[in-house]
Amino acid sequence: MPGSSAGFRSTEGRASGVDVRAGAPESIPAGAILTGSSPGRTWTGQIWASRARWGLPAVLVLLLLSGFLSRAEAATVVARVDLSSQRMTVSVNGVPRYSWLVSTARRGYVTPTGVYRPQRLYRMYYSRKYYNSPMPYSIFYSGGYAIHGSYAVSQLGGPASHGCIRLHPSNAATLYSLVQSYGRGNTAIVITR
Repeated sequence: MPGSSAGFRSTEGRASGVDVRAGAPESIPAGAILTGSSPGRTWTGQIWASRARWGLPAVLVLLLLSGFLSRAEAATVVARVDLSSQRMTVSVNGVPRYSWLVSTARRGYVTPTGVYRPQRLYRMYYSRKYYNSPMPYSIFYSGGYAIHGSYAVSQLGGPASHGCIRLHPSNAATLYSLVQSYGRGNTAIVITR
């Protein structure tokens, strides 16, 4: 089954007895066990969201069914960004370790959703596009989009950026250190609405 890193369009398989190829069900219960297979692998997963509506869980189901989430879950460091709650949770070796407020795209801008791997890391970067703004502990994950520290800490917890994911500088330093320690290939960034 072909997977797609950005679009996770492949929805072949079954989820909790519901054939997701037939269309999106109203909801999938929290705790539902998902099983299926793709060429060369069989996978099992569980919906972990406490409020399992066809939003975040749908993304997780589609990612799992496309085979891409299995790659994200195999990563040693997983940074999950929930755009609706403006929060990032970071798990290391499958154990949740951190939960931080973030700021993502404000009105008129977009923070792309999907599953990514870090592409480039900079201890200190200055935006070429936005007034040479400092971006400490930058982790670029998709073109010009990055997770980075921000000195506008009063804006954390609400949309305020041009599309990047802003963190408190000390939290950005912690995430940056984890990515450096475990490696870009062992890190996944999962961004959902």
